[in-house]
Amino acid sequence: MKRLFSILTILAVMAVGNTTLIAANSSEMFANSTVDFVQDEAETSAEEAEESVGFHQELKKRFIEGGPGFMGIVLLCLILGLAIAFERIIYLNLATTNSKKLAESVEEAMKSGGVEAAKEVCRNTSGPVASIYYQGLDRMDEGVEASEKAVVAYGGVQMGQLEKNVSWVSLFIALAPMLGFMGTVIGMIQAFDKIEAAGDMQPSLVAGGIKVALLTTVFGLIVAIILQVFYNYIIAKIDSIVNDMEDASITLIDILVAHKK
Repeated sequence: MKRLFSILTILAVMAVGNTTLIAANSSEMFANSTVDFVQDEAETSAEEAEESVGFHQELKKRFIEGGPGFMGIVLLCLILGLAIAFERIIYLNLATTNSKKLAESVEEAMKSGGVEAAKEVCRNTSGPVASIYYQGLDRMDEGVEASEKAVVAYGGVQMGQLEKNVSWVSLFIALAPMLGFMGTVIGMIQAFDKIEAAGDMQPSLVAGGIKVALLTTVFGLIVAIILQVFYNYIIAKIDSIVNDMEDASITLIDILVAHKK
C-alpha cells in the first residue's frame, strides 16, 4: 500500500513538472510570436512611409525634369482653375435654397399680410429663387403679366450670376493639355537638333528631349483631368439650381393668380 502511494506521488510530481514545462514553452512561443508581429508591423510601416516619401520626391523630380517654362505654366493653370472652381462651388452651395418651403412661406404671408409681408419674407431669404420671388411680387401692382415678365427677365440675370467665371475653368481645361503638347513638340525638335548637330543617331542624344516632351504632356493631361471633374460638378449644380428656379417661378405665378382672384 505504501509502495502504491509512493508511485502515485511520483506520477503526480512528474505531471506537474510537465505542465509547468509546457506552460513555460507556450509563454516563450507567445512572446516570440508577439515580437515577430511587432517587428513585421514596424517594417511594413517603414516601407509605407518610404513609398509615400518616394512618391512625392519622384513627383518633384519629374516636375523639375519637365522644365520650368512649360511646367510652371501648366501648374499655374491648375492653381487658377482650382481657385475659380472652389469659389463657384462655395457660391452655388450658398445659392441653394428650399424653394418649396419658400413658396409655402410666401403664400402664407400673402394670405395673412398681403404682398408686403410676402416681400419681407423674400428679403429675409438668400438665394436666386428668393430674389426672383421678390421681383415678381414687386411688380404685382402692374398685374400678373408684368410680374411674369419680371420673373423671366430676372431669372436670366440670376442664371448669368450662376455661370460667372465658369468659362475660365473650361479654358484652363483646354489650355493645360495644349501646353503639354506644345512642350512635347518643342522637346522633339530639340532632340532632332542634337541629332543633326552630332551627325549620328545615338539613343543618349534623343532620350533627354523625348523624356522632357512626354513629361510635359503627362502633367498637362493630369491638370485637365482634375479640372474636368470640378467643372462637371459645377455644371451639374448650376443645372439643378436653374431647374429649381424654373419650377419656383411657375409656383409663384400660380400664387399670384390665386391671390388676384
